[in-house]
Amino acid sequence: MAQEIKPVRTGSIMPGRGAIYGGKPKNAKATLKQMSRFLGKNKVLLGIVLFVTILSTLCMLAGTYAIRSLISEIQKTLSNQISVSAFFNYLIYFMLILGSIYLTQIISTLIQTQLMVKVSQVSVFHLRKELYGHVLNLPLPYHDSKTHGELMSRFTNDIDLIAEAITNSMASIVNSSLMLVGTVIMMFILSIPLAFITLLILPIFSFLINRIINQSRKYFRLQQASIGALNGFIEETMEGQQVNQLFNHQERNMHDFSQYNADFKDKAFHAQSWSGIMIPVMMNLNALNYAIISTGGAMLCISGALSVGALGAYLNATRQFARPLNEIAMQYTTIQAGLASAERIFEVLNEPIEMDTENAIGTEIIDGEVRFEDVHFSYVKDIEVLKGISFYAKKGQKIAFVGSTGAGKTTITNLISRFYDIQEGSITLDNISISSLKRSVLRQSMAMVLQDTHLFTGTVMENIRYGKLDATDQQCIEAAQLANAHSFIIKLPLQYQSIITSDGSELSAGQRQLLNIARAAVNNPKVLILDEATSSIDTRTERSIEKGMDQLMEGRTTFVIAHRLSTVRHSNAILVIEKGEIIERGDHDTLMEINGRYASLVKGQTELT
Repeated sequence: MAQEIKPVRTGSIMPGRGAIYGGKPKNAKATLKQMSRFLGKNKVLLGIVLFVTILSTLCMLAGTYAIRSLISEIQKTLSNQISVSAFFNYLIYFMLILGSIYLTQIISTLIQTQLMVKVSQVSVFHLRKELYGHVLNLPLPYHDSKTHGELMSRFTNDIDLIAEAITNSMASIVNSSLMLVGTVIMMFILSIPLAFITLLILPIFSFLINRIINQSRKYFRLQQASIGALNGFIEETMEGQQVNQLFNHQERNMHDFSQYNADFKDKAFHAQSWSGIMIPVMMNLNALNYAIISTGGAMLCISGALSVGALGAYLNATRQFARPLNEIAMQYTTIQAGLASAERIFEVLNEPIEMDTENAIGTEIIDGEVRFEDVHFSYVKDIEVLKGISFYAKKGQKIAFVGSTGAGKTTITNLISRFYDIQEGSITLDNISISSLKRSVLRQSMAMVLQDTHLFTGTVMENIRYGKLDATDQQCIEAAQLANAHSFIIKLPLQYQSIITSDGSELSAGQRQLLNIARAAVNNPKVLILDEATSSIDTRTERSIEKGMDQLMEGRTTFVIAHRLSTVRHSNAILVIEKGEIIERGDHDTLMEINGRYASLVKGQTELT
């Protein structure tokens, strides 16, 4: 076994895009039970597949068994028991029957293959659809606990492995199992002594196959982990080229890459070596088995205990006896990988989605009065992020949060929109607990402009309309004018029909944020949350949109998190938060008179940090 390397590089490397997923399911029985729900959508097709698979197996066995009568007729012709012309008449009849048998087998196999492709694609279609719908409704804490790559692998690698297992391996294992059972039965029909000899050899076959499979699986698992680490390292260094060159890490990265590359080479060598010896070992065992059966069969024929025709048919069966064993061995790993992939998908599907209470209020008449009363919240048990937060915001008021990074400012805004549920206290909207409101109603009454913008592939108009899907073109244009985005949009080649790709990489950071603000404006929310909304906009641009922002905030309850003094100084109330507690509150003038934390921030610098 190749020695595990431990590169000097610090930090964990996540599997990159080239990582291969497989493995073994933890609970195959439970996974099969859940998977049967999707396979069950194709009951008729599966029934036809089973029928044609049995038919194909019977045809193959019949073709093998038919050799017995052909050899017997040849033997009779050689001993002058029948004439040559009679033999040729029989031969024509035999070839027609044998041709019909094998033609039926070919047609059955083709039907089986096509139907299994259909079953596979229909099953993964429904599985992928249910998975996507489920992921969309999973609570934000779940998404925070998973990387995008982890979830994406469910839709790509795992779905592909399931499709492969259904299309190729499932039918192959059923076919091979039937073939194996049928061949053993036929062997006992042809010769009981020879059948027992074959069964004595079978454990040797099984032991060697299992040994090779286990070793191959072990090294392939190591190879998969190694290629994942290698690809992750390459991806990380490619994305961080600027930093690598700035700190002259080329030589260090080359050293680490060589270690990852050498580790993968060793793992791949052992994996491919064990995988490659499967066919040679099986071929030689088959040859040995064939020689033993031939010798034993010849002795039985000489003693008169076995006909030459039966021996010929038995030897033909012996040659194909190892094929189903090989097929089962080869497909077993694929089935296991498919089940492991299905298990990972069902782990996501079994996660509880966001659900409203049975008596959740669905009113859409919301004014926007928000109140926090003694709110305690923890992301991790026993580590409080908010410690007894209390404040209120009347309709149309502008409330600003300032404080150090990690003080809990963004957490408060996430609780208002109920991305997380609090442990103690209460949060109300218009004197109604937000836990009693339908989430859809709560969030439709709100809009958020975050520090990190996200634009979707599509036109500028479509990205603005994302804030309100039934908004007219005119409403989208008015929202863009309000956010001061209209002036740069009309300078684009196709104006509002210009295509945005790669999260708006063709736009500046400020332009992307202006579209983000326009998206919020078109929603016409009762509650507006601005979390560092102007951090990506330069001071000059910020001044040019202050009027538009004021219009956007007019008549709406607004919560602002900002570092820039100009953004917060005109708020109705400024809450200074430190370590999850409100340590100061009041308007700008009041807090300056107190000469506390807020005043020190204002005097110390022009931005509040």
